[in-house]
Amino acid sequence: MTTNILENSDPATLLAWHVAMGADEAIKGETVDRFKSVPVQTSEQAPDQASAAAPQQRPTVAAHSSTPAPQAGHTGAGPRKVEARPVQAVIGAGQAAAENAAAACNSLDELEAALKAFDGGLLKRSAKNTVFADGTRGAPMMIVGEAPGAEEDRIGKPFVGASGQLLDRMLAAAGMSRDKNVYISNVVPWRPLGNRTPDQAVITMCLPFIKRHIELAEPKFVLMLGGVSAKALLNTEDGITRLRGRMKELDLGGRKIAAMPAYHPAYLLRQPHLKSFAWRDLLAVKRTLASL
Repeated sequence: MTTNILENSDPATLLAWHVAMGADEAIKGETVDRFKSVPVQTSEQAPDQASAAAPQQRPTVAAHSSTPAPQAGHTGAGPRKVEARPVQAVIGAGQAAAENAAAACNSLDELEAALKAFDGGLLKRSAKNTVFADGTRGAPMMIVGEAPGAEEDRIGKPFVGASGQLLDRMLAAAGMSRDKNVYISNVVPWRPLGNRTPDQAVITMCLPFIKRHIELAEPKFVLMLGGVSAKALLNTEDGITRLRGRMKELDLGGRKIAAMPAYHPAYLLRQPHLKSFAWRDLLAVKRTLASL
């Protein structure tokens, strides 16, 4: 029955049937040396001779051939030597390099320059900016957040997005501002891909820088916003719900600094019913600052 169908089919239908059956290539029986140079047509060669010779000069590609075509710049004599490219680190230079770089800095300007020159691995290469700090240097209170968001990464300053605007309103209600008596930074100076929570390897790499940052800023009080900041600086596994509102103490460079963990403004935007706790914590910070 199949034979009758093929015999009675028009050429287009017959061709479509062969393609459906997998016969979509015409392969010659003899082998073809594809690496053999093709003669160049000369100006003396007649056009009809060139057109007649063209099908014989052009090599036919065999579908079953496993010999790869030569790469650009390769003569075809023997395998091409491939030079290994240097591998870029994914997690960066590491904690030891960060500790050495941070310890060598004696001013905030030197620390900012060291951060910008530091190998932050994929984290840094995927960010637009190194977000160092904002606010008033020498302020009595330093706020330490977690990591920059999209707006912070774009502008190059911490807490300038929606959460930063909420923070500014809270500070203003308590009689404080980054323009007068607040200095702001983050544990991680580069935005994680997709605004993800920084993993432990990243936090460990960045921790020497934020510790040295606090030492050089010399605040009287450190407000740690969010679980990442609190757990990193206090070296604890307790969550922010357990830690918030409790007065702590940081021992950095032989100096005791009063500190307290609090909810991150980004978390308050998702859980607005917790704003009263954040306001209570901020008032406690203000009273503590007044007594220092």
